[in-house]
Amino acid sequence: MTEESERARRSECESEFESEPTTEIDVPESHPRYQSLLTRHRIEHGVEAGITSKQGLIAQGRGEAFDYLLGEETIPSADAAERAAAAQLLLADHPVLSVNGNVAALVPDELAELADAVDAALEVNLFNRTEARMEAIADHLRAHGAEDVKGLTADARIPGLEHERGKVDADGIYEADVVLVPLEDGDRAEALGEMDKAEIVIDLNPASRSPRVASIPIVDNVIRAVPNITAHARELADADSRTLERIVDEFDADEALEAAEERIRSGEF
Repeated sequence: MTEESERARRSECESEFESEPTTEIDVPESHPRYQSLLTRHRIEHGVEAGITSKQGLIAQGRGEAFDYLLGEETIPSADAAERAAAAQLLLADHPVLSVNGNVAALVPDELAELADAVDAALEVNLFNRTEARMEAIADHLRAHGAEDVKGLTADARIPGLEHERGKVDADGIYEADVVLVPLEDGDRAEALGEMDKAEIVIDLNPASRSPRVASIPIVDNVIRAVPNITAHARELADADSRTLERIVDEFDADEALEAAEERIRSGEF
Protein backbone atom coordinates (compact mmCIF):
# COMPACT_ATOMS: atom_id res chain seq x y z
CA MET A 1 0.00 0.00 0.00
CA THR A 2 1.36 3.41 -0.99
CA GLU A 3 1.68 6.29 1.47
CA GLU A 4 -1.11 8.15 -0.40
CA SER A 5 -3.57 5.23 -0.28
CA GLU A 6 -2.70 4.57 3.36
CA ARG A 7 -3.40 8.22 4.16
CA ALA A 8 -6.78 8.00 2.41
CA ARG A 9 -7.70 4.82 4.30
CA ARG A 10 -6.75 6.32 7.61
CA SER A 11 -8.61 9.54 6.82
CA GLU A 12 -11.75 7.50 6.25
CA CYS A 13 -11.23 5.58 9.49
CA GLU A 14 -10.53 8.82 11.34
CA SER A 15 -13.86 10.23 10.18
CA GLU A 16 -15.60 7.16 11.51
CA PHE A 17 -13.60 7.43 14.73
CA GLU A 18 -14.67 11.05 15.24
CA SER A 19 -18.32 10.40 14.39
CA GLU A 20 -18.67 7.44 16.74
CA PRO A 21 -18.57 8.48 20.43
CA THR A 22 -15.91 6.36 22.09
CA THR A 23 -18.01 6.19 25.23
CA GLU A 24 -20.69 4.14 23.48
CA ILE A 25 -19.84 0.57 24.34
CA ASP A 26 -22.25 -2.27 25.01
CA VAL A 27 -21.48 -2.34 28.72
CA PRO A 28 -23.37 -0.39 31.42
CA GLU A 29 -21.38 2.16 33.43
CA SER A 30 -22.23 0.16 36.55
CA HIS A 31 -20.10 -2.73 35.25
CA PRO A 32 -17.03 -3.10 37.54
CA ARG A 33 -14.73 -3.22 34.50
CA TYR A 34 -16.41 -0.34 32.66
CA GLN A 35 -13.42 2.03 32.63
CA SER A 36 -11.05 -0.74 31.58
CA LEU A 37 -13.36 -1.81 28.76
CA LEU A 38 -13.85 1.79 27.65
CA THR A 39 -10.09 2.27 27.49
CA ARG A 40 -9.67 -0.88 25.39
CA HIS A 41 -12.44 0.34 23.11
CA ARG A 42 -10.66 3.65 22.54
CA ILE A 43 -7.36 1.94 21.78
CA GLU A 44 -9.09 -0.45 19.36
CA HIS A 45 -10.66 2.43 17.46
CA GLY A 46 -7.36 4.27 17.55
CA VAL A 47 -5.75 1.38 15.68
CA GLU A 48 -8.59 1.35 13.13
CA ALA A 49 -8.14 5.10 12.58
CA GLY A 50 -4.39 4.81 12.11
CA ILE A 51 -3.73 6.78 15.28
CA THR A 52 -2.49 3.93 17.48
CA SER A 53 -0.01 1.30 16.31
CA LYS A 54 -0.62 -2.42 16.78
CA GLN A 55 2.31 -2.43 19.21
CA GLY A 56 0.27 0.05 21.23
CA LEU A 57 -2.23 -2.71 21.94
CA ILE A 58 0.49 -4.69 23.67
CA ALA A 59 1.64 -1.66 25.66
CA GLN A 60 -1.93 -1.00 26.75
CA GLY A 61 -2.31 -4.53 28.09
CA ARG A 62 0.94 -4.29 30.01
CA GLY A 63 -0.09 -1.00 31.57
CA GLU A 64 -3.54 -2.30 32.46
CA ALA A 65 -1.96 -5.14 34.42
CA PHE A 66 -0.01 -2.70 36.58
CA ASP A 67 -3.08 -0.51 37.04
CA TYR A 68 -4.98 -3.55 38.31
CA LEU A 69 -2.23 -4.15 40.88
CA LEU A 70 -2.42 -0.49 41.94
CA GLY A 71 -6.12 -0.91 42.62
CA GLU A 72 -7.13 1.12 39.53
CA GLU A 73 -7.02 4.34 41.50
CA THR A 74 -4.79 7.35 41.95
CA ILE A 75 -2.77 6.60 45.06
CA PRO A 76 -1.70 9.52 47.31
CA SER A 77 1.89 9.56 46.06
CA ALA A 78 0.65 9.80 42.46
CA ASP A 79 -1.63 12.70 43.34
CA ALA A 80 1.32 14.48 44.96
CA ALA A 81 3.33 13.88 41.78
CA GLU A 82 0.50 15.26 39.67
CA ARG A 83 0.41 18.40 41.80
CA ALA A 84 4.18 18.79 41.46
CA ALA A 85 3.83 18.25 37.71
CA ALA A 86 1.25 21.03 37.50
CA ALA A 87 3.56 23.37 39.42
CA GLN A 88 6.52 22.45 37.20
CA LEU A 89 4.53 23.09 34.03
CA LEU A 90 3.29 26.44 35.33
CA LEU A 91 6.85 27.48 36.14
CA ALA A 92 8.10 26.51 32.67
CA ASP A 93 9.08 29.05 30.04
CA HIS A 94 8.49 26.59 27.19
CA PRO A 95 6.50 23.49 28.25
CA VAL A 96 5.66 20.78 25.70
CA LEU A 97 3.33 17.80 26.07
CA SER A 98 4.62 14.87 24.02
CA VAL A 99 1.92 12.75 22.38
CA ASN A 100 2.07 9.20 21.05
CA GLY A 101 -0.67 7.11 19.46
CA ASN A 102 -2.05 5.58 22.64
CA VAL A 103 -2.26 8.92 24.40
CA ALA A 104 -3.94 10.56 21.40
CA ALA A 105 -6.58 7.83 21.36
CA LEU A 106 -7.15 7.80 25.12
CA VAL A 107 -7.11 11.44 26.26
CA PRO A 108 -7.27 13.90 23.34
CA ASP A 109 -9.74 16.27 25.01
CA GLU A 110 -7.86 16.09 28.29
CA LEU A 111 -4.54 16.89 26.58
CA ALA A 112 -6.06 19.97 24.94
CA GLU A 113 -7.41 21.10 28.30
CA LEU A 114 -4.05 20.58 30.02
CA ALA A 115 -2.23 22.44 27.24
CA ASP A 116 -4.61 25.36 27.69
CA ALA A 117 -4.27 25.32 31.50
CA VAL A 118 -0.45 25.51 31.46
CA ASP A 119 0.06 27.29 28.13
CA ALA A 120 1.89 24.35 26.57
CA ALA A 121 2.28 23.05 23.04
CA LEU A 122 1.46 19.49 22.01
CA GLU A 123 4.03 17.62 19.94
CA VAL A 124 3.40 14.32 18.18
CA ASN A 125 6.38 12.00 18.63
CA LEU A 126 6.29 8.40 17.39
CA PHE A 127 8.54 5.36 17.20
CA ASN A 128 6.48 3.92 14.31
CA ARG A 129 6.44 7.18 12.38
CA THR A 130 4.88 7.72 8.97
CA GLU A 131 3.71 10.99 7.45
CA ALA A 132 0.14 9.70 7.23
CA ARG A 133 0.04 8.65 10.88
CA MET A 134 1.61 11.91 12.08
CA GLU A 135 -0.98 13.92 10.16
CA ALA A 136 -3.82 11.71 11.42
CA ILE A 137 -2.82 12.25 15.04
CA ALA A 138 -2.31 16.00 14.57
CA ASP A 139 -5.73 16.31 12.90
CA HIS A 140 -7.28 14.20 15.66
CA LEU A 141 -5.83 16.45 18.36
CA ARG A 142 -7.02 19.58 16.59
CA ALA A 143 -10.51 18.08 16.25
CA HIS A 144 -10.52 17.72 20.03
CA GLY A 145 -9.61 21.34 20.70
CA ALA A 146 -5.81 21.45 20.50
CA GLU A 147 -4.50 24.66 18.96
CA ASP A 148 -0.71 24.35 18.91
CA VAL A 149 0.27 20.91 17.56
CA LYS A 150 3.89 20.33 16.61
CA GLY A 151 5.92 17.39 15.38
CA LEU A 152 5.32 17.44 11.63
CA THR A 153 8.29 19.69 10.85
CA ALA A 154 10.92 17.46 12.49
CA ASP A 155 13.72 19.96 11.88
CA ALA A 156 15.78 18.89 14.91
CA ARG A 157 16.97 15.67 16.52
CA ILE A 158 17.44 14.52 20.10
CA PRO A 159 21.14 13.65 20.48
CA GLY A 160 21.83 9.95 20.84
CA LEU A 161 18.52 8.68 19.43
CA GLU A 162 18.90 7.09 16.01
CA HIS A 163 15.29 5.89 15.66
CA GLU A 164 12.25 7.92 14.67
CA ARG A 165 11.52 9.19 18.19
CA GLY A 166 14.66 11.26 17.87
CA LYS A 167 12.96 13.49 15.29
CA VAL A 168 11.46 16.57 16.96
CA ASP A 169 10.56 20.16 16.15
CA ALA A 170 13.25 22.74 16.86
CA ASP A 171 10.70 25.09 18.42
CA GLY A 172 9.00 22.24 20.28
CA ILE A 173 10.55 19.44 22.30
CA TYR A 174 14.08 20.40 21.27
CA GLU A 175 13.85 23.85 22.86
CA ALA A 176 11.46 22.92 25.69
CA ASP A 177 12.58 23.36 29.27
CA VAL A 178 9.85 21.04 30.62
CA VAL A 179 8.51 18.00 28.73
CA LEU A 180 5.61 15.77 29.71
CA VAL A 181 6.38 12.25 28.47
CA PRO A 182 3.35 10.00 28.90
CA LEU A 183 3.69 6.22 28.86
CA GLU A 184 6.78 4.05 28.47
CA ASP A 185 9.57 5.71 26.51
CA GLY A 186 12.77 4.88 28.39
CA ASP A 187 15.52 5.73 25.93
CA ARG A 188 13.96 9.05 24.92
CA ALA A 189 13.29 9.95 28.54
CA GLU A 190 16.93 9.28 29.33
CA ALA A 191 18.13 11.29 26.32
CA LEU A 192 15.91 14.26 27.21
CA GLY A 193 17.32 14.18 30.74
CA GLU A 194 20.81 14.45 29.31
CA MET A 195 19.65 17.62 27.54
CA ASP A 196 18.96 19.10 31.03
CA LYS A 197 15.20 19.20 30.54
CA ALA A 198 12.81 18.73 33.43
CA GLU A 199 10.81 15.61 32.62
CA ILE A 200 7.40 14.59 33.84
CA VAL A 201 6.75 10.93 33.06
CA ILE A 202 3.42 9.10 33.34
CA ASP A 203 4.01 5.36 33.58
CA LEU A 204 2.14 2.62 35.43
CA ASN A 205 5.30 0.56 35.94
CA PRO A 206 7.47 2.08 38.71
CA ALA A 207 10.33 -0.23 37.71
CA SER A 208 10.43 1.08 34.14
CA ARG A 209 13.41 3.18 33.09
CA SER A 210 11.12 6.08 32.08
CA PRO A 211 9.89 7.05 35.57
CA ARG A 212 13.26 6.24 37.14
CA VAL A 213 15.02 8.91 35.07
CA ALA A 214 12.19 11.44 35.41
CA SER A 215 12.28 14.60 37.47
CA ILE A 216 8.65 13.91 38.38
CA PRO A 217 7.47 10.31 37.91
CA ILE A 218 3.70 9.81 37.98
CA VAL A 219 2.72 6.18 38.53
CA ASP A 220 -0.90 6.41 37.46
CA ASN A 221 -3.18 5.65 34.54
CA VAL A 222 -2.95 8.39 31.92
CA ILE A 223 -6.75 8.66 31.83
CA ARG A 224 -6.62 9.78 35.47
CA ALA A 225 -3.24 11.50 35.51
CA VAL A 226 -3.79 14.06 32.75
CA PRO A 227 -7.08 15.47 34.09
CA ASN A 228 -5.64 15.43 37.63
CA ILE A 229 -2.66 17.54 36.52
CA THR A 230 -5.07 19.94 34.84
CA ALA A 231 -7.19 20.21 37.99
CA HIS A 232 -4.09 20.98 40.07
CA ALA A 233 -2.88 23.50 37.48
CA ARG A 234 -6.16 25.37 37.64
CA GLU A 235 -6.05 25.34 41.42
CA LEU A 236 -2.50 26.73 41.35
CA ALA A 237 -3.06 29.18 38.50
CA ASP A 238 -2.80 32.23 40.76
CA ALA A 239 0.05 30.92 42.92
CA ASP A 240 3.28 32.89 42.90
CA SER A 241 6.53 31.39 41.66
CA ARG A 242 7.86 30.88 45.18
CA THR A 243 4.87 28.70 46.07
CA LEU A 244 5.19 26.69 42.86
CA GLU A 245 8.92 26.21 43.39
CA ARG A 246 8.32 24.97 46.92
CA ILE A 247 5.83 22.37 45.66
CA VAL A 248 8.34 21.10 43.13
CA ASP A 249 11.25 21.12 45.57
CA GLU A 250 9.31 19.26 48.26
CA PHE A 251 8.36 16.46 45.89
CA ASP A 252 10.58 13.38 46.30
CA ALA A 253 10.74 11.21 43.18
CA ASP A 254 12.33 8.24 44.95
CA GLU A 255 9.64 8.24 47.63
CA ALA A 256 6.92 8.34 44.99
CA LEU A 257 8.38 5.33 43.18
CA GLU A 258 8.82 3.43 46.44
CA ALA A 259 5.22 4.13 47.44
CA ALA A 260 3.94 2.83 44.11
CA GLU A 261 6.06 -0.29 44.34
CA GLU A 262 4.86 -0.90 47.90
CA ARG A 263 1.22 -0.59 46.78
CA ILE A 264 1.82 -3.12 43.99
CA ARG A 265 3.57 -5.58 46.30
CA SER A 266 1.19 -5.30 49.25
CA GLY A 267 -2.14 -4.55 47.59
CA GLU A 268 -5.16 -6.64 48.51
CA PHE A 269 -6.80 -8.85 45.90
